[in-house]
Amino acid sequence: MLPLATFKTVIASTPLISIDLVVKNSEGQILLGKRTNRPAQHYWFVPGGRVLKDEPLEIAFSRILKAELSSDKREAKFLGVYQHFYEDNVTVDKFTTHYIVLAYELFFNESVMKLPTEQHNEYQWFNKSELLNHDAVHKHTKWYFQKGKKAGEAFSL
Repeated sequence: MLPLATFKTVIASTPLISIDLVVKNSEGQILLGKRTNRPAQHYWFVPGGRVLKDEPLEIAFSRILKAELSSDKREAKFLGVYQHFYEDNVTVDKFTTHYIVLAYELFFNESVMKLPTEQHNEYQWFNKSELLNHDAVHKHTKWYFQKGKKAGEAFSL
């Protein structure tokens, strides 16, 4: 774990790489958690987390899956690369956060009552249309269900 001062410099200076988990149940509903931390605090958001320095992606995926869903590794489908830009950051200091996000879809039918509360203080299953029309679902979560939001799709060179 980086000291906070070093981590602030990293966030203020460079993009972070993260993995987001687009979790669906057998009914096609999507699992969202209400975020307790910045950025995206108080919004419904998909589970996920940062990739750590020198951490292979498959290890990061397993660690994040365990931390966010209390689950072992499962089969997942790669959805693509996304870019998330936030006006705030995990601290109260005034600088932005930029994430390069690797999004994966997976299926999960266990109870949400057992899920960890470190990043989210409650969980809920949303239908796609409900998710897209809900004001408290963060726009970056909605992007996983909208065309043209993957890196390379929203613009051409």
